[in-house]
Amino acid sequence: MGYRLKTFSVSFVSEPGQSPVGYPVRSAEDLERVARAIFADLDADKEHFVLLVMNNKNRINGFKVIATGSLTATLVHPREVYAAALNLTAAAVAFVHNHPSGDPAPSQEDIEITRRLKEIGDIFGIRVLDHVILGEPGRYFGFSTRGLL
Repeated sequence: MGYRLKTFSVSFVSEPGQSPVGYPVRSAEDLERVARAIFADLDADKEHFVLLVMNNKNRINGFKVIATGSLTATLVHPREVYAAALNLTAAAVAFVHNHPSGDPAPSQEDIEITRRLKEIGDIFGIRVLDHVILGEPGRYFGFSTRGLL
């Protein structure tokens, strides 16, 4: 009897001229900078939810696109988020998603999923550093900088 093990690959994208390995995350601005490079390869007309995984020194180890939705929404389940975080041995995580409308203001659903993901992270002992919503270029919303995390 044979067994199959489903795996996925993890990659990292950074700004040109910067080493992607070990990129430190100190702020929402750092997350926004890294995320813009990741989202450049994704469909701009759909919402995407991305998990960024950090080590204990807040240096990025990798990322995974957790969900891709429609123009106005994407379905994110904590099970998929934390399955990936555990597979990538995360000490800390950050979440990033985009609003194709260009307005990065969080919806009530964004606030609720962030709260749930933070609670589950606390249970697992994985620090949730931030949730950043990308809008049009130059505009983003960071939950941690607004005191919502």
